[in-house]
Amino acid sequence: MIERLCIIGVGLIGGSLARRLRRERACGEIVGASRRAGHLERALELGVIDRFDTDVSRAVAGADMVVVCTPTRAMEDVFRAIAPSLASGAVLSDAGSVKQTVIDAARRAFGQVPPSLVPAHPIAGTEHSGVEASFDSLFDGRRVIVTPGPETDPDALARVVRMWERCGAVIDRMDPRHHDEVLAATSHLPHMLAYTLVEMLGQMQERREIFRYAAGGFRDFSRIASSDPQMWHDICLDNRQALSEMIAAYRHSLDCLLEEVEKADGTVLLERFARAKSIRDRYTAENDQGE
Repeated sequence: MIERLCIIGVGLIGGSLARRLRRERACGEIVGASRRAGHLERALELGVIDRFDTDVSRAVAGADMVVVCTPTRAMEDVFRAIAPSLASGAVLSDAGSVKQTVIDAARRAFGQVPPSLVPAHPIAGTEHSGVEASFDSLFDGRRVIVTPGPETDPDALARVVRMWERCGAVIDRMDPRHHDEVLAATSHLPHMLAYTLVEMLGQMQERREIFRYAAGGFRDFSRIASSDPQMWHDICLDNRQALSEMIAAYRHSLDCLLEEVEKADGTVLLERFARAKSIRDRYTAENDQGE
């Protein structure tokens, strides 16, 4: 049982976490924190939180669990602000999509990586943002990756794992740098591609006609380009090394595809498409079985 949970950044992820823990009766009190009072007032109106404070140092006072759900580039400032106010024994976690950045930010803010810090990343979300988009089943059957270090307190790790399991999530443990490499390929690169395609088409002179005749495939592929730009700005910069490598690899594949199209090499194109279909079908079947 979490006696007092403080969520810093009550948006889609933070709001959904609060809703599910409230549904499970796993929290005594839920405190929201953010610099924007209007967002917190809305979260209070929706019953997502019990009270709020725009001063994060006051918000975390007395909390036994603190989860930071801000964009990754804001986390160091948050850590510095809350450091003097964290209760003894309080567990600190986050929901950022880049883990090494969070660990480095904590080290700079606290002078060392606190044993109570348990970095985590819920692999869940939608293209929508804000507390209005939150819902209590967001994490059902979804993976949450925890990336503890050698200094992590085992009890703090166990408490974070239990929290996410109460939300219906499946827990994986991973090295933080390996996490960032994997997510660069499976999440960060697809978002960059979606943003780039939509932005490119939007600059074309005949953009109105192009979007008018866009079919379901375009809608499905471009859906994630509606995600929070600030969050993805931070992810792109914070994971730039791994992401740059993936963009370069994808660019090479595009160059090969361009050559095949220009040469009208139907045999190679068909082989490419068949391989991709086979990989996608196999992944989908394995994922469905896992769920």
